[in-house]
Amino acid sequence: MDMNYCMHCGSRLRMKPHETEGHPVPWCDTCGEYRFPVFNAAVSMVVMDAERAHILLIRQYGRPFYILPAGYINKGEDAEHAAARELREELRLEARQLQFNRSRYFPPSNTLLLNFAVTVAPGAPTPNWEVDGWRWFTPEEARRNIKPDSYAQAFLLHWLDEKGGMEETHEE
Repeated sequence: MDMNYCMHCGSRLRMKPHETEGHPVPWCDTCGEYRFPVFNAAVSMVVMDAERAHILLIRQYGRPFYILPAGYINKGEDAEHAAARELREELRLEARQLQFNRSRYFPPSNTLLLNFAVTVAPGAPTPNWEVDGWRWFTPEEARRNIKPDSYAQAFLLHWLDEKGGMEETHEE
């Protein structure tokens, strides 16, 4: 997403060479400062049960397909905290272990998505109003039921195929 106006004063920006960036960067003549890109940040989670035998997929907003739980990172919040908070808010689940999986940029909403694999404490999800339905799947069932050609599918497959999937994790 191109920045055309200064987020502080509203003046039109121009591209100006930057001595250490190796390429031109937006510059505000009014403020006399470079303006680096601003974007949203969100988390999504490959959620595994306490035994790490099943993956939780959810349905949201009246849509018929399964996706991964996700949500925006609040100002001043780190990504790991946001992942645990979103699980607590949307599903009343407590994160026990988190491991970074991968990131992808989503152009339509100018959002950097940070995906984590999360093992949760024992207990059934109790969804809030944002979640229409949920189900625990085996890894192979999750692979077959996740929304095709989605970022959720890309994150899930990366976790299962590239990261060693259900075996490896680290305490947080």
